Amino acid sequence: MLLDRLLPGFDVNEVHSAEVPAEPADALAAARAVTPQEIRLMGSLMALRSLPGRIKRTPIKTMPDEPFIEQALGLGFVLLGDFPDEVVVGAVGKFWSPAGNRPLRFRNAEEFLAFDEPGYAKALMNVAVRPENGGTLISTETRIATTDPAARRRFRLYWLLIGPWSGLIRREWLRAAERRLAA
Repeated sequence: MLLDRLLPGFDVNEVHSAEVPAEPADALAAARAVTPQEIRLMGSLMALRSLPGRIKRTPIKTMPDEPFIEQALGLGFVLLGDFPDEVVVGAVGKFWSPAGNRPLRFRNAEEFLAFDEPGYAKALMNVAVRPENGGTLISTETRIATTDPAARRRFRLYWLLIGPWSGLIRREWLRAAERRLAA
């Protein structure tokens, strides 16, 4: 997997998967097409997460009917790989900041990968597919590597609160992809 080459060492990760009765290309296309409105509780969770930004008048807005991955790219995530069996996006930020926590902007993947300024976290997320049991195993993995010990402490505290909800979003994303394939 490309994730293994891009971020072999990390501080936090989570992996979720589902077997679907579809070809790998169809499964990946379904996952890429999922919109926030198809992900149970995503609207509510994003509204709660963006509350500090709305108070400071710097909200991060999502469009309920545009593909989730495409919106991430518009919000500052960088496309790090787009292959027939895996899509990888990444972002660098101070995700634990209550408001104004928009990802840093990078011109290309090389600039993103070279970034190592203290006080930040690099987050990578993929969607991958592989043939399995006559169908396809579709998975998503999130990896976070911090750039220094202080950022690691901040991120881990943040992850105690956010991690379970992040996992819920990823599982619901896979369920939405399954529903798309069944339609």
